[in-house]
Amino acid sequence: MPNNVPVILIVDDEKSMCEMLQDTLVKEGYTVTTSSDPLQAIETVRQTHIDIILLDLVMPEMDGIDVLKQIREAQPDTKVIIMTAYGTIDSAVEAMRQGAYDYITKPFKMSKIKVILERILELNRMAQENIYLKRELAKKRRFDTIIGKSEKMLEIYRLIESVSESDCNVLVQGESGTGKEVIARAIHAHSPRKDKPFIAQSCAAIPETLLESELFGHVKGAFTGATSSKYALLEVADGGTFFFDEIGEVNSSIQAKLLRVVQEREFKRVGGTETIKVDIRIIAATNRDLEKAVKEGVFRDDLYYRLNVVTIHLPPLREKREDISLLAFHFLEKYSAAYKKEIKTIAPDVMKIFMKYAWPGNVRELENIIERAVVLERGKTITLEDLPQQLQLQRLKEISSGERGLVASIEKAEADKIAQVLEQTDWKKAEAAQILGISRKTLWEKVKKYKIEKA
Repeated sequence: MPNNVPVILIVDDEKSMCEMLQDTLVKEGYTVTTSSDPLQAIETVRQTHIDIILLDLVMPEMDGIDVLKQIREAQPDTKVIIMTAYGTIDSAVEAMRQGAYDYITKPFKMSKIKVILERILELNRMAQENIYLKRELAKKRRFDTIIGKSEKMLEIYRLIESVSESDCNVLVQGESGTGKEVIARAIHAHSPRKDKPFIAQSCAAIPETLLESELFGHVKGAFTGATSSKYALLEVADGGTFFFDEIGEVNSSIQAKLLRVVQEREFKRVGGTETIKVDIRIIAATNRDLEKAVKEGVFRDDLYYRLNVVTIHLPPLREKREDISLLAFHFLEKYSAAYKKEIKTIAPDVMKIFMKYAWPGNVRELENIIERAVVLERGKTITLEDLPQQLQLQRLKEISSGERGLVASIEKAEADKIAQVLEQTDWKKAEAAQILGISRKTLWEKVKKYKIEKA
């Protein structure tokens, strides 16, 4: 039996039948209610959740088929078992067509009813289990577009979980290449608006006049070249999510218009007089310090505070180095599949460079480097030769630095040894040279080179 006790409604104009079934089923652990009035039964179904209904097909007050139809309308998922006499089998078949789960002919054995009920419970259990598994699978895939297991990324996952179900404005802050649009898309994909449009517009990629026309649309004749009216991207996003990328780059004029959009969810087309209402969720992103921009007077404070209901700070790649290898292998798998290659791994010395590199271009730079390496590589391993010149030079610098360090260590040891032997021989150079296995001339040169002096 499930943890939630199934609720059964028995509908039969014979009260003795209702009482007999109720007594038996209560002993089996079910919650049972009865009704000898079909109209009352329909009202009960409309107001109370019922799992299973045992419905008599022939009742004087109302035709059982009509009762069934109204029950199915009120609670489509409720399982209805028809109880019928031998003479009305055709009606029972019709009831099955109308959505009844099963039927049983009177007189019947309780064991027959129990078998049907157990079958229904098992189906319900499997359905619930299926729903649970789908939810668990959805959780596992919830952030499959975001790669990272560092503590900073785990905190971002928690923030996305929190804000996705609401309609609050979100400001995503981070350096270029940190994946701000990926975060915005993840919020949209797991929100109630996921089946509606996600529209992204960079506020830095196009001239201001064109940006204004893209965002708000324009009417015919609004400016030179406006030979026809144009819909606003804000209208296209109606019902969904609008993502303002690089919001810190818009000028004061557009900021004023955006404030109205953010506050009232309404705007006017360029050159138009009609007020257009939109139902959108707003997510904005920037790589600028907007708080500083507000203090400097280049960004409106009222717009900033309206956008900044919840802020998600994306750390640069250099601050979450534990995610570098995870990201690198993710991109390797992605582009190996895209370019139909069988590159399986990344050489250790390459990964060592990745872990030390500053990544000024963040995740985007890493992705580009891996894609380039996949294109160039002819074997099954990404090697140093596949990397861009700046990373290869870094490796050469490391090697050169290591060699210099090694030479310095050797020279210091040699100088210490020469000084020690000279002291032992009381600076008798011929004797010291013989002990050291070098000529007097070589010894003299090394004394000058290392600036060795008599104590």
